[in-house]
Amino acid sequence: MTSPVWHPFTQHGLNEPIPHIVSAEGPLLHLADGSTLIDAISSWWVTTHGHCHPRIAAAIAQQAGTLDQLIFAGYTHAPAEEVARGLIALAPRAAGQPDLAHVFYSDSGSTAVEVALKMALGYWHNLALDGLADARSRILVLEHSYHGDTIGTMSVGERGVYNAAWTPLLFDVDTIPFPAPGREQACLDALEAACAQAPAAFIVEPLVLGAGGMFVYSADLLRAMAAICRRHDVLFIADEVMTGWGRTGTLFACEQAGVVPDIMAVAKGITGGSIPLAATLATTPVFAAHHSTDRARLFYHSSSYTANPIACAAAAANLAIWREEDVLGRIARLAQAMAERLTDLAGGPAFANPRQAGTIAAIDLVARDAGYLSDLAPRLRAFFLEKGLLLRPLGNTIYLMPPYCLDASQLDRIFAALHAAGEKFGLHA
Repeated sequence: MTSPVWHPFTQHGLNEPIPHIVSAEGPLLHLADGSTLIDAISSWWVTTHGHCHPRIAAAIAQQAGTLDQLIFAGYTHAPAEEVARGLIALAPRAAGQPDLAHVFYSDSGSTAVEVALKMALGYWHNLALDGLADARSRILVLEHSYHGDTIGTMSVGERGVYNAAWTPLLFDVDTIPFPAPGREQACLDALEAACAQAPAAFIVEPLVLGAGGMFVYSADLLRAMAAICRRHDVLFIADEVMTGWGRTGTLFACEQAGVVPDIMAVAKGITGGSIPLAATLATTPVFAAHHSTDRARLFYHSSSYTANPIACAAAAANLAIWREEDVLGRIARLAQAMAERLTDLAGGPAFANPRQAGTIAAIDLVARDAGYLSDLAPRLRAFFLEKGLLLRPLGNTIYLMPPYCLDASQLDRIFAALHAAGEKFGLHA
């Protein structure tokens, strides 16, 4: 029987198989046919400690029998309060920079970024109403960025086939060139010139650009970009939806640069990947610009499930894991093991441009058929599925972002499949 389900990022006209997953544990996915897949990309970068983590699952079950849902406009509950305090305690800090001190909940990475953009524009709008600044509305973005699939997040992301149909709805932005090797100073010069024109904010994915191609840049460049924004009084927004929760080797990528953003979006791993939740953290100046006795100046954003108690309970359990277990030690060991295998893979003729940040690793398969819409990507997906792996290459770019519980034998299986893919699909094949 044909399924009525319309899957995301899936061209149903190609009639590709859609595996039916029935259960999961750790880094493994179990299929209806009895086979097993290694989840090498954490089910779209969300699963950190492994699937169905007992501690998180128990917290969800307990909360579901206590308080399942509550309107969050004018009401609160213990899990939301606990998570907010926990996020603030774990957020990046640096001398001389205002702390992230306020937490606004939402339900996905896209909405967390939408909230960040609205906070930034609201900040300048309200300062202008008070005569404290000129109104600002221009947003600066980094080339090759991806921030989500809602209208605002598509507007601040790379333009292409994946959002061309909605171009009339997207607002204009100014794009700063990506600091590729040899173009670092050009990036900083462009940002300096753009900030001199008094935009509202600059939004970045810190250290690693995800869906745009897994492009990596240094903490020094991130620090320099943030410093330029501070000099020009431009709000600095860090989209840590993908890079947060240990993916780059530290809890948040901004820590490696000693940067505290004015606004920071987090999601994906906030619940360990178990249930949807997101948050946007802001400094006190951003919050204060919306704080008023005038009800017309409140922050107009919400969703029905803002700060859902069950999702917050999962997040609280995740935060406890981070506080009480050696998660960063697991990440360091996994990152080192990945680095050793990535170096070996890059030594062959089939691959080029290896890059890594923490447990995010990517490499390009040398092939004639490259690019996001190449026929190579679905062929690689099918090949990896046959090898018992969940991988979703970006064109000819193969990337890994596994759960931190992955063991050495499972990592060996992944890299053996990558070697085999190079032999089968590489330009020399």
